[in-house]
Amino acid sequence: MSSLATWALIGVATLVVLLDLWAIISIFRSDTNVNAKALWSLLIIIFPLLGLAIWGVAGPRGVTQGPSSPEHSK
Repeated sequence: MSSLATWALIGVATLVVLLDLWAIISIFRSDTNVNAKALWSLLIIIFPLLGLAIWGVAGPRGVTQGPSSPEHSK
């Protein structure tokens, strides 16, 4: 395998991992019940690409709270 192909695969794998982390964080910030959060997270962990695709189409929506900062708490 050429060096360029190796770097391309590393880039794609890094992108998939970052998207999976974003999806899992979004899942745990959603307002769904704990069981649904656990099932969605397991789906994404076990099947990273397929789970991310399914979550993107039919996943939980609605973030209960955004990141907290001192400016917003005033």
